[in-house]
Amino acid sequence: MSTEKENKCSTVRVVLDAMGGDYGPSETVKGAMRALDADNIEIILVGDKDQVEAELANYDLAGKPVRIESSEGKIGDDEHPLQAIRSKPKSSILVANKVLKSGEADVLVSMGSTGASMAVAVLALGLLEGLDRPCIGGPFLGLAPRTVLVDMGSNIDCRPGMLLNFAALGVVFARKFLEIPNPTVGLLSVGAETAKGNKQVQESHQIFQESHLNFVGNVEGMDFFTQKADVIVCDGFVGNILMKYTEGLGSALSQFLGKELSSRMAPEDVQSFAASLWQMMNMPRTMGGPLFGVNGAVVLGHGSCKGDEVAGAINTATRCVRLDMVESMREELSIMNRQETPSTPN
Repeated sequence: MSTEKENKCSTVRVVLDAMGGDYGPSETVKGAMRALDADNIEIILVGDKDQVEAELANYDLAGKPVRIESSEGKIGDDEHPLQAIRSKPKSSILVANKVLKSGEADVLVSMGSTGASMAVAVLALGLLEGLDRPCIGGPFLGLAPRTVLVDMGSNIDCRPGMLLNFAALGVVFARKFLEIPNPTVGLLSVGAETAKGNKQVQESHQIFQESHLNFVGNVEGMDFFTQKADVIVCDGFVGNILMKYTEGLGSALSQFLGKELSSRMAPEDVQSFAASLWQMMNMPRTMGGPLFGVNGAVVLGHGSCKGDEVAGAINTATRCVRLDMVESMREELSIMNRQETPSTPN
């Protein structure tokens, strides 16, 4: 299998949902242009042609591999994903997925509605064999950049078997993307003891022990910072609360310390310190979150991302392609499925 080092010179074709997010297409186009300057990629911008062309007019495109794929409208966060898919068949996220599925692109990036992005990806690309649903995962905190959290919010209710599959996908990401040779896996619970946790955690604990994963048992919230586990697994209900809590905490701390330090430090130093603190608490916003489990490379970003963060998500996407992440996850799931026993709770 090719390594990332061998593939760094290869061109990665990125299809970007230019209308997605709170600031598309202005910030999505800005992020695309920054990513083009930093890496060997091609960009396909999917969106309203007039609006995207108006944004591109602000840049020197001479010799740059960028083109527009026309779409009509977008699916908002306030819309029901499946209803919107039916009523907006030419929306930007649907057209972007068609481009990816056709083979014209290697990876898709979107800052748009997470629910719609996931639903369209599943319908258009399908799931890897052995999966019932996809999940979102990746590094959770800048303060713990080598700790992977799955699931970040895509599945509110999870059966133990689903959590086991999500763990396997997280292990592949940790091994390939973070270069951790034999990632350890922990189940997020209210205590480290085996008997602690709700019914879901207790049943999951048993099948995790019986799996081929490097399972270290239950972990607690503080273990995001202790390196007890490289991959921490929970359902999306808990994962999304954790992620949103730290986003809010990072913003609140940045504002609080900015005021406290304003009389003791130069304004530019205060601003730099506050920005660094915010980034330490909001890592998913600066690099995007890979959508694990769909039959194609997809990276999703926060709706409020600005240009630099969009560029970060594109960088994550290109690395996932060069590391052949989807094929590695397919292989890991195949191993997991071969080792399942009839007694495994569903």
